[in-house]
Amino acid sequence: MVSERPINHGDIVVSARVVGVLKAIDHGEADDKIIAILEKDNIWEDVDDVSGLPGVVLERLAHYFGTYKLRPGETPGEGSPLRVVGVEGRDHALEVIRAAMADYADEYGA
Repeated sequence: MVSERPINHGDIVVSARVVGVLKAIDHGEADDKIIAILEKDNIWEDVDDVSGLPGVVLERLAHYFGTYKLRPGETPGEGSPLRVVGVEGRDHALEVIRAAMADYADEYGA
């Protein structure tokens, strides 16, 4: 999630809106990462699609997801099973979410 506010916990629920998706491959399977903006964020509140974010923000997100699974001492490309392969806008991100919801319903019921 993109926000000007620091978010220090992973165990919270916030209101956010989807603006895009990082296309990623993890161990040969799709592992897309949804990009969202915190509702009423002071800096990013007017962004409604990933195209409205500065390139450096997208680069930082791609770097994070491309390296967060590395073991200490590993460098990107040698040990990470996850590769970011592209960025898509809001419409594609919503398709990814719908597909994930359908997969979940198929596996666990509605």
